Parts: sequence; structure tokens; C-alpha cells
Amino acid sequence: MKSQSVDTPLAVERILIEGYRKMSPAEKMRRVVEMNRGLDELAMAGIRARHGSDLTEREVKLGIASLHLDVDTMRRVFDWNPDEQGF
Repeated sequence: MKSQSVDTPLAVERILIEGYRKMSPAEKMRRVVEMNRGLDELAMAGIRARHGSDLTEREVKLGIASLHLDVDTMRRVFDWNPDEQGF
């Protein structure tokens, strides 16, 4: 087996993969949801750091959405232009 990561020893990767194999599908999904929430929290903190802590919750959420959606979709669906807002 060849390592899939340049910075993780093969022995550690094998332990990780074995742990994943032992998880139920529900546990795997729970972990994915938790990781996504954590990433969103980091993204929100970054948005607040770059654009000010006085942003409304809606502005922060729109900033998060703009990381995943193109400008045309943001304008059409949310009537919000990330380019004009500096996102």
C-alpha cells in the first residue's frame, strides 16, 4: 500500500483507514457534518476578521455562501453582489 499523503507516515495512515472502516455509516456522516461546521466557523471568523466584526449575521452568511456560489447565482437568489460588497 502506498501512502496517500506526503506528510503522514504509512503506519499512521493504516490506523486511520482501519478506524474509518470500523465506523458505521451514521458515524462517518456525523464526522463529516462536524468537520463542515468547523470549516464554516473558521470561514466566518475569517470573514469577520477581513470585513469587520460589525457585520450582521446575514452578511456573514452571505459571505459564506459566496465562497460556494458564483456571483450570478448570489445576485439572482439573494439579491446580493459579493463583488460590490468586497467579498
